[in-house]
Amino acid sequence: MLKTLKDLFDTFAGPAEESPQGRDHALKLATAVLLVEVMRADPQRHAEERQSVLASLRDKFALPDDQLAQLVELAEHAARTASDYHQFTSRINDCFSHPEKIRIVEQMWQVAYADDHLHANENHVISKIAGLLHVTHGEYIGAKLRAKEAASLA
Repeated sequence: MLKTLKDLFDTFAGPAEESPQGRDHALKLATAVLLVEVMRADPQRHAEERQSVLASLRDKFALPDDQLAQLVELAEHAARTASDYHQFTSRINDCFSHPEKIRIVEQMWQVAYADDHLHANENHVISKIAGLLHVTHGEYIGAKLRAKEAASLA
């Protein structure tokens, strides 16, 4: 089990500072972890939220299904063992444009709304991460409203 997780980590995280491919894998992992954190914030696990995470990652990175599943599995492990969000948000802040960061916040809201219910923990996680990504309150609310409308909850 540990060897499998290490192999997954090596596949996606790689030597982040040594190669462009390693940095790309680490960025994908960081994005996946933030989306997974919203899913984990809901005390009840819903298949719709997991599907929303997969759809967001598929749209962002155009990965095949088997790699998406591995990325989400690794992201779940990384989220469980991380002590804070800084290692993930700092990578995204370094590599993504501001509109891309707003889009990640919107995708986080889509994960939260995927089960047609917003839990207070999900709201808290998204708010905290949006701040760490330097997304303004207005942009945060705009992303929330777009996601809510897309989920037909408006």
